[in-house]
Amino acid sequence: MDILTLLIVIPVLTVIGILFCKDNKQVRVVSAIGMSIQLIQSIIVVLMYFAERKAGNTSEMVFTQTYMWFSSLNIKYAIGIDGISAVMILLTGIIIFTGVFASWNVKDLSKEFFISLILLATGVFGFFISLDMFTMFLFYEVAVIPMYLLIGIWGSGPKEYSAMKLTLMLMGGSALLLVGLLGIYFNSNPAGGELTWNILEIAKVKIPIEAQRLFFPLTFVGFGVLGALFPFHTWSPDGHASAPTAVSMLHAGVLMKLGGYGCFRIAMFLMPEAANEMGWIFIILTATSVVYGAFGAVVQKDLKYINAYSSVSHCGLVLFAVLMMNKTAMDGAIMQMISHGLMTALFFALIGMIYGRTHTRIITQMGGLMKVMPFLSVCYVIAGLASLGLPGLSGFVAEMTIFVGSFQHVDTFHRIVTIVACSSIVITAVYILRVVGILLLGPVKNDEFLKLKDAEWHEKLTTVVLICAIAGIGLAPLWLSDTISTSLAPIIDKISSASIF
Repeated sequence: MDILTLLIVIPVLTVIGILFCKDNKQVRVVSAIGMSIQLIQSIIVVLMYFAERKAGNTSEMVFTQTYMWFSSLNIKYAIGIDGISAVMILLTGIIIFTGVFASWNVKDLSKEFFISLILLATGVFGFFISLDMFTMFLFYEVAVIPMYLLIGIWGSGPKEYSAMKLTLMLMGGSALLLVGLLGIYFNSNPAGGELTWNILEIAKVKIPIEAQRLFFPLTFVGFGVLGALFPFHTWSPDGHASAPTAVSMLHAGVLMKLGGYGCFRIAMFLMPEAANEMGWIFIILTATSVVYGAFGAVVQKDLKYINAYSSVSHCGLVLFAVLMMNKTAMDGAIMQMISHGLMTALFFALIGMIYGRTHTRIITQMGGLMKVMPFLSVCYVIAGLASLGLPGLSGFVAEMTIFVGSFQHVDTFHRIVTIVACSSIVITAVYILRVVGILLLGPVKNDEFLKLKDAEWHEKLTTVVLICAIAGIGLAPLWLSDTISTSLAPIIDKISSASIF
């Protein structure tokens, strides 16, 4: 069995193991062991990828395997990774590992909860290793569908409304996406012959421009809905606010990244001419997402809603940078995916830990938590500093790369929208510092909070792993940037050949 298929098999075996568990303790132990193995496997995959490149393997994708699945439509189980896929796999491994420990205290229907959580992660892993568009779409749906159960059953607040809204909007995006993928499939061989779903094979041909103009917006919007593209972002704040802690971590940390990944891997890569013609429309929409999300976070009082609107802003930066269609900006887009995935997972983990103690997420009802929970408070400050782009942490590296790459365009339009997007840096600093001041500093407003305990061992494990990853990228970003840049080369070459800017 190849090493990439193991990324799907290990979670499935973990789910089977959970089915035989008799109590909550066994469920937690089996989930922790399975996802620890999955994290180790993710690290092994990345190390083996580096070894392949060091050995001189210049293939666009490595560890490729292809098996016929449905011959009449030429659907294949085709897998492989490049540097971008490898780092996204590592991100997913870290988030699901920490998510299990962040859910250590789940007691109601714990078996069903962990099964749904791990199935969600299985879909994400399958999506990132797929080279066949149909297989990728299948794993995309596997990742999205468990969200309804996880929010609707284990969520809080108006959970039924949030779960239904999230599911309906993402299913609407999936419908657009399926039409777009079918359009690419039926135009995958304009000269005649066998049609294909394989991304690498389709990239070798030029899809007719008329077809691109029709199917590019469908594909980009289909993926963009999951990436919180304005104005299709409204499911995200409600979904985040009602979701359990680990679900919010996976949702914002990796699930929303499927949108950005799909936009550049399929929409931009396979239909570059249409991307060049129509890109300005989506640039305006994504710049709106960036600024609107930041302003939305400023006026919120609920911790989860603050981080949810912050995610809309940061994920908007990913799509914004992808649409700039140059190497530096797209390099920054991938780094932003990794950075935001880690820091938003840390945010949601900490919010869940604070809520579990105070039983409130309203910042005005709290205060002085630094005196009561110093460890969790310091971790929250670190997450906030990463979000506002402090040098030495991952957020600074990603955002600076995006803005430098975006400003490389010499035309007035691109520079104006880049300046508008840059304003989000100041707005982000406002709401981060405001929350830190109200939440952590000053006197303790509620005397009951003086009895609260600081982080337990599983909570410390969760936060320390995520902080180390954030600081590691911030202090030593070149290995990540070089890995991404090498794999971006064929995508940039194809987009540049169609560039009209």
